[in-house]
Amino acid sequence: MHSRSILAPKVFIIGMFDNEASAWHGIKEFNVLEQDISVPGFSPLFPQAHCTKDGSVCQVVTGEAEINAVSTMTALVHSPLFDLRRTYFLIAGIAGISPKHGTLGSATFARFAVQVGLQFEFDAREKPAGFPTGYVPQGSTAPDQFPQSLYGTEVFELNEDLRQLAIRMANTAALFDDEPSRQYRANYARDPAFGAGATPPSVVACDTATSDTFWTGALLAGAFENTTSLFTNGRATYCTTQQEDNGTLEALMRGALSKRVDFSRVIVMRTGSDFDRPFAGQDAAANLFLEPLPGFDIAIRNIAAAGVPVVQGIVSGWARTFERGVKPSNYIGDVFGSLGGTPDFGPVSIFGGSLGASMRRSLGRRMASAIREG
Repeated sequence: MHSRSILAPKVFIIGMFDNEASAWHGIKEFNVLEQDISVPGFSPLFPQAHCTKDGSVCQVVTGEAEINAVSTMTALVHSPLFDLRRTYFLIAGIAGISPKHGTLGSATFARFAVQVGLQFEFDAREKPAGFPTGYVPQGSTAPDQFPQSLYGTEVFELNEDLRQLAIRMANTAALFDDEPSRQYRANYARDPAFGAGATPPSVVACDTATSDTFWTGALLAGAFENTTSLFTNGRATYCTTQQEDNGTLEALMRGALSKRVDFSRVIVMRTGSDFDRPFAGQDAAANLFLEPLPGFDIAIRNIAAAGVPVVQGIVSGWARTFERGVKPSNYIGDVFGSLGGTPDFGPVSIFGGSLGASMRRSLGRRMASAIREG
């Protein structure tokens, strides 16, 4: 029986569905289809990892939404087929984008990923008077209150020094554009607040919002802008919207806790395929149900356009820089400080002291409530 040697990739590319995966296939720089590796626990739709012949670059497709993402990534992190302790992970997918900060085809790199869907919710027809939407942070009684009950996955902060290197590498690329995207984004030039939405694609440093719910419209976009700012104490810039990243990052963080991955080696890149809100004179339904999406094709193409220089830069600069790692000058990890250090967002940052005490208060409230209900 032939036994496959353990692979230690320098870069693992993470996509979420078939179009994001195929963006990397047939490119001239490297071929991730030279090895197909079946991995137990992967999605039934995408049961294999794909790697270059030398194993330096690999690709996984998680399936869409948070449950698929965390399930596949947990299987990858704990697979005996890979040694991932020095691997860089490049989350590379498409996303909705705010016209305040980017446009169709823009390649964004995030420092913060915020799970904006992890909240209380009222039907908008029954929301309290004065609430802008039906969303309220968990454990709180008003939209502007920091969540009083934390699960730990609300916010992840990534290595800012690595992000800046990735941005510099991506900026060497020529991003794709096309006429349907140019025509559509011109509609956003009517509103000065949406000036970025009317510009050609570019590389942007801004942050990402995660929710299983695919939303649209000025009210929800505004609400989740506020959530992103609130959960990070004003440090994050809401920019892209997607359904997977906090699930992927939780799996990687737990892998870091078990010394199987290095959380300082994670990059989140998302390209804009559609706008999160309509332009002036367009209704929200028209924005959501628009077919075909005018930015979809260039968003898919720009995954590789912006991502290939990052992958090549890591591989070619391995001995010089990346093998030893890029030391973060900022905090990295979750709101609990699970990997060590003190978060620069969340209750520790707001109130000082120990997050452990905050966690105990939250758990105490839940236990007391359970006793009363019992």
